[in-house]
Amino acid sequence: MIYLTADLHLGHANIIKLCDRPFSDVKRMDSALIAAINDRVSATDELWVLGDFANRATAKQVRKWRRSIVCRHVHLIHGNHDVHMTEGEREGVFEHDLGYFDQLRSPGRRRMVMCHYPILDWNGQTRGSYMLHGHVHSKADANERNREAGLLRYDVGVDANGYAPVSIEEVESFFEGVEPARLHH
Repeated sequence: MIYLTADLHLGHANIIKLCDRPFSDVKRMDSALIAAINDRVSATDELWVLGDFANRATAKQVRKWRRSIVCRHVHLIHGNHDVHMTEGEREGVFEHDLGYFDQLRSPGRRRMVMCHYPILDWNGQTRGSYMLHGHVHSKADANERNREAGLLRYDVGVDANGYAPVSIEEVESFFEGVEPARLHH
């Protein structure tokens, strides 16, 4: 199974206050976010982190957090806070360590465009493709508003998803029956 998440901001104490996260300190936040991943994602699943895995952490600390995730297939699409490690330091930490964009196919064969940043207009948008992103630290109601508007854009970030990853199947089910909005270009 394929899971998605974003905006963990491991090691970032100030994010608790900035995003009103329900953790008393950064160690508890880090432990809870990693536990939520391990509760949902098995060793043989895939996990896509759409940016901001950690914030201003050392390469040693990032490797330690990554090793604490049981999933063997963890991919990182860079976010604006994933610049703290050099290319050499990142080598071997994530199965794929990608720039700012990639795409997958859902079980229903829909294109899923993935980027750390929400994109206003993406490939296949009016033909039912999904835009999966993080960055904006929205709450779950933002995804609800997008669905109601026929905008197939989904924030996979922890703040919008109960501090846990979501599966591709959950995203596909979330948008089931939604007719994509027709945009005027």
